[in-house]
Amino acid sequence: MSEIWVVDDDASVRFVLASALRDADFEVREFDHGDAALEAFDVARPPALLFTDMRMPGRDGMAVLEELRRQLPSLPVVLMSAYTDLQATVGAFRGGAFEFLSKPFDLDDAVGIAQRATAVRAASPPSSTAAPPAGGRPSPELIGESPAMRELFRVLGRIAPTALDVLIVGETGTGKELVARALHRHSARSQGPFLALNTAAIPAELLESELFGHEAGAFTGAARRSAGRFEQAAGGTLFLDEIGDMPASMQTRLLRVLAGGEYYRVGGRELLRADVRIVAATHQDLETRVREGAFRADLLHRLDVVRLTVPPLRERREDVALLAREFLAHAARELKVACKRFSPAAEAALARHDWPGNVRELENLCRRLAVLAPGDEVLPGDLPRWLPSVEPRPTQDNAVPSGAAESDNWPLHLRRWATDALRAGHPPLYADARVLFDQTLLDAALEVTGGHRQKAAQRLGLGRNTLTRKLGTSRRKRE
Repeated sequence: MSEIWVVDDDASVRFVLASALRDADFEVREFDHGDAALEAFDVARPPALLFTDMRMPGRDGMAVLEELRRQLPSLPVVLMSAYTDLQATVGAFRGGAFEFLSKPFDLDDAVGIAQRATAVRAASPPSSTAAPPAGGRPSPELIGESPAMRELFRVLGRIAPTALDVLIVGETGTGKELVARALHRHSARSQGPFLALNTAAIPAELLESELFGHEAGAFTGAARRSAGRFEQAAGGTLFLDEIGDMPASMQTRLLRVLAGGEYYRVGGRELLRADVRIVAATHQDLETRVREGAFRADLLHRLDVVRLTVPPLRERREDVALLAREFLAHAARELKVACKRFSPAAEAALARHDWPGNVRELENLCRRLAVLAPGDEVLPGDLPRWLPSVEPRPTQDNAVPSGAAESDNWPLHLRRWATDALRAGHPPLYADARVLFDQTLLDAALEVTGGHRQKAAQRLGLGRNTLTRKLGTSRRKRE
């Protein structure tokens, strides 16, 4: 029977994960800090797999990973963290982690990783010798704490150090170029150039020269030799945006370069070698474009080595306030105006909007508010009228409209309740309010799903084990 080690200073995480692994017929040994695990480690009798938290007293998870990689490179190590960003995931995979789990994670996922890791019994050491990422931390615009963004960070962290070509898909304004820049910044080519080209913005007759360059006299107006983007991006990354709108003739030429790795300048005879990593992006459904005959199937297969999907903002509403604060602060610095903040009611209104223009639309609104909002705090009244209002819209008799308007207005009711309780000298309010909030959501989800916990967890965006733990906590509080 395979033995798995679980290293975490949080006793509840150790208990829940160890119990799930034991239920799956694994032997489990638990440690409350990294130093204890390293002291017990014996190369002659190693565990089959090790789960470790990233942030712990003493030697943290990265230090444990580094030491174990030195002693036994074949040992699979899974890093866990509640602080998930691109920097953390890139560091984990570059350090040789087998997998990265964002807390809170689903126990079924953890058990599945354990089964896969013990079956494979470790991959070989990573071949990448990537230089440290240029520019330090990821750009502030590429942020998020929603499950969708955590998954994007995880996949980015795994593929960024590799040489694989990547296809990024997502709606307009979701930040596809930011993802491409992050891939470059955390790759082995980070010291090379990053060049972006919008293939839909350049006339078809000029696109070939723009990509591959031209010789003097190749066409009217070509007075001298000019290097194309493939040549300029040598040693780095070439980002081809809106690839789905590329003319058919250029699709054929691009396919030849990607297949053979060689090309000629327009009008030239010198064979050049393409030394670039291709990252392409589109808002189009390329499979549909292929069926319509507007995009080559073989080019799609060549580009689609790894596909990254950037979620629209309406599918990551929990990130809206986080992004809005960042954009508002950045706009204040850039425009040299006084820094403002959003009121809770304004943030609630922003989160309820569907944002058809996605992150770009939100950023543009924040730039406008940084200049036009009159006070230090951005209130619902400062927001455009097309945003959902947090304040109730009064009818002729000053009544709050029934139905959706009342349900949409819950932050206002919560704020009034909290204000009254605080003025009345209620004891520390936060813990009780949080338990009540959790219990209300859990009861509603269980009612809607007929008491089915897995479906309730999915509706709430929680893991099943997280929901079970919250139910137990709320019951104990009531008792």
